[in-house]
Amino acid sequence: MKTILEAHPYLIERESADWPAFNCPQDRLMDCLQSLQEEHGFDFLADLTAIDHFDAQPRFEVVYQLFSTERHEYLRIATPCGGDPDPVCPSVVPLWKTANWHEREAYDMFGIEFSGHPDLRRILMWDGYPYHPLRKEFPLAGKEVEFPDEGLREATGKTVLPAPMMGGPFHASQTGSMAKREPRADDESWNEARDRADIQDEENLPPRELRDKH
Repeated sequence: MKTILEAHPYLIERESADWPAFNCPQDRLMDCLQSLQEEHGFDFLADLTAIDHFDAQPRFEVVYQLFSTERHEYLRIATPCGGDPDPVCPSVVPLWKTANWHEREAYDMFGIEFSGHPDLRRILMWDGYPYHPLRKEFPLAGKEVEFPDEGLREATGKTVLPAPMMGGPFHASQTGSMAKREPRADDESWNEARDRADIQDEENLPPRELRDKH
């Protein structure tokens, strides 16, 4: 990647466990990505996501995972967002049409405004949903909100309930194979079919009464 650094001296190498990665100032982002696409063969935007650093400034970064279909090489570019607490980043849809849905997802989940996007609207949550679920202040169990459809609210008499944590908090092991590093709940004795309160009640029953209960 020496050639890329020579062509783009404003890039700063970024720690990465796999493919080369660089930090790019936002005011050079579009020129940089266009050059990587046209002159260095990174013709496919494999992914676009964001990072919420929460207690740092700038708080949000957008991360681009580029791929060369000719050389089968990946390259990661990250850029900081301006405008905290309302982050803004230029849209790269003019360079890669696949960015359309990626940017809508980052807008929906992180609240990042992609200036120049042709149709920036939520893609997972409904219009008018007041939160951005992948921001770090959003609770793991979610927040209770009303159903967006008034008729549905009247028919059910219910609101949208937060998702149960089902034995959380969750922890992922930092050692071993990736297959064994999926997050595990501290308490896996209950699920949606068996309420945690019922489990706790059963723990207090004498063995015979517990057997008769089932």
